[in-house]
Amino acid sequence: MRKILLFSLLLAVPMACRKNNDNQNQEPAASFYFSSLKINGKFAGTDYRGLNIMPEVKISFSAAISSSSVSDALTITDKNNSVVQLTTTFENHDSTLVISPTSPLEYITKYTLAVSTALKSKAGGHLMTGVSADLTTAIDSSNKFPVISDDSLLTLVQKKTFSYFWDFGHPYSGMARERNSSGDIVTTGGSGFGVMAIPVAIERKFITRDQGLARVRKIVDFLTGNAGHFHGAFSHWMNGNTGAVVPFGTNDNGADIVETSYMMMGLLTARQYFNGSNSGEITLRTDINNLWNNVEWDWFRKDGGNMLYWNWSPDYGWAVNVGVRGWNECLITYVLAASSATHSIPKIVYDYGFANNGGIKNNNSYYGILLPLGQAFGGPLFFEQYSFLGINPTNLSDSYADYHIQTVNHSRINYEYCKNNPHNYYGYSNLCWGLTASDINGGYTASSPTNDVGVIAPTAAVSSIPFTPAESLQALKFFYYQMGDKLWGQYGFYDSFSLNDIWFADSFLAIDQGPQIGMIENYRTGLLWNLFMSCPEVQAGLTKLGFNY
Repeated sequence: MRKILLFSLLLAVPMACRKNNDNQNQEPAASFYFSSLKINGKFAGTDYRGLNIMPEVKISFSAAISSSSVSDALTITDKNNSVVQLTTTFENHDSTLVISPTSPLEYITKYTLAVSTALKSKAGGHLMTGVSADLTTAIDSSNKFPVISDDSLLTLVQKKTFSYFWDFGHPYSGMARERNSSGDIVTTGGSGFGVMAIPVAIERKFITRDQGLARVRKIVDFLTGNAGHFHGAFSHWMNGNTGAVVPFGTNDNGADIVETSYMMMGLLTARQYFNGSNSGEITLRTDINNLWNNVEWDWFRKDGGNMLYWNWSPDYGWAVNVGVRGWNECLITYVLAASSATHSIPKIVYDYGFANNGGIKNNNSYYGILLPLGQAFGGPLFFEQYSFLGINPTNLSDSYADYHIQTVNHSRINYEYCKNNPHNYYGYSNLCWGLTASDINGGYTASSPTNDVGVIAPTAAVSSIPFTPAESLQALKFFYYQMGDKLWGQYGFYDSFSLNDIWFADSFLAIDQGPQIGMIENYRTGLLWNLFMSCPEVQAGLTKLGFNY
């Protein structure tokens, strides 16, 4: 028995040694690598846009894949890290994963596809490096609202946008809040645009004439009694209850002559509209004239210089030191300064200050379109919208430009730029265009062809409608019908959006709402142009500056 046991032990020793040697010589399973990714049969690197909501994803590797490792290694998630449920099959001898969502994805949504190194081959090897790609679904092209006539749609946009100034106007002062999250902060320029919207609302029967008169009366009373006056001008922002200045920036706690000019444009337009013989309208006209005549436009020449300066503070004087030079949104400032019967400026201030002795001229062509004035490609579109809410550019010219050509061609260049889309931003097209100052994701910028961050502002195209009627109307229809579930809110179109980054603002801004109402009406009837251009002071000012109109 002892012999048998000893023999067995002697046999076991070499077998154990042989087994250990086998383990030492055995090589681990080779790692494998990713080879290609195609979605709906197309290769686009790691960024896929405009996908249907049931895309087919094919990911190929250098080895056959272990099916048991797929669920732990492969995910598709949305921006909230919610996991999409997937169906997975195999092709090419199990080296290609074929993936599709079990239920439709959301439209206009960004997803992330990720494959981690936990993925294993059938031989037991690990994926060498992970794989990641962005998947963005397309716009839902179905109409979000019933189709109505173009005329009815324009009225709807005006009415809804007007409600920002009417329903959301500050309850004490009647002024327009800077934006829908501003609380008691009201804006001088935006309120001027809101005043201009009141005659439009009356004519469109959104409100009665008496209601409109009462609102303008409230604003005029606030400006006369509560608001801070700085040589007759107002601050950019103020408290809607007290009229106290809300500083706009460092050293900027006093007058803003540009914002004041937008308010005066609105008040003069209202003065021309409320031309009745009853005591209410007579008194309103008198009080508007008092505000208008009290603005010391010539003070803002800064000691009699040949340029207007934007800001003056009772605490910091001219510390901001920004001259009002063109070409930009400030033509109205110089026109009203020249139009004043009490504190006028001479023509040289316009020629030297705004026109920069002819330096505002451009006269280059972009996309085959001549641009008379301004920076390359024209700059943001509000340059052609704020001043021209009241000033009619149709037959306007001076030694520097034909302003019909300027406003039309700048708008067309902006349209052509977005249509050509040199940065290849997803979503830009002949239907989706318009670069101007607006909110962007995490901030605010003056978007233009030379400062394009992929953000479209509906106000840009909508407010260009007198200048590019066909292009603006098709954009307005796209924003409303195809994008209305994302863009249409309580006060009309939200401020801005990016289909490239899938971001939608939830904001409304007074200075972007106002031009939409007014410019649509100028396109339809010319109402605001007719009212403002009927001011005898404005006619005299334009003539003084050398304009033909």
